[in-house]
Amino acid sequence: MRVHIDTTRCTGHGMCEAAAEDVFEVGPDGITHLLIDPDPSQRREVEAAVAECPTRALSVEP
Repeated sequence: MRVHIDTTRCTGHGMCEAAAEDVFEVGPDGITHLLIDPDPSQRREVEAAVAECPTRALSVEP
């Protein structure tokens, strides 16, 4: 599973961090960063984060 963050769309709402705090973090620059490469057991959390992103800055590939 690969996670992509479109930093041109991200506005740092933090919805992804709330959904998958082990995977995402909004940095001091106001942009979401990937903390780790998620493993398959985190797929549900990552997909929730993608779905909750208000700017659609996140995507996930199988």
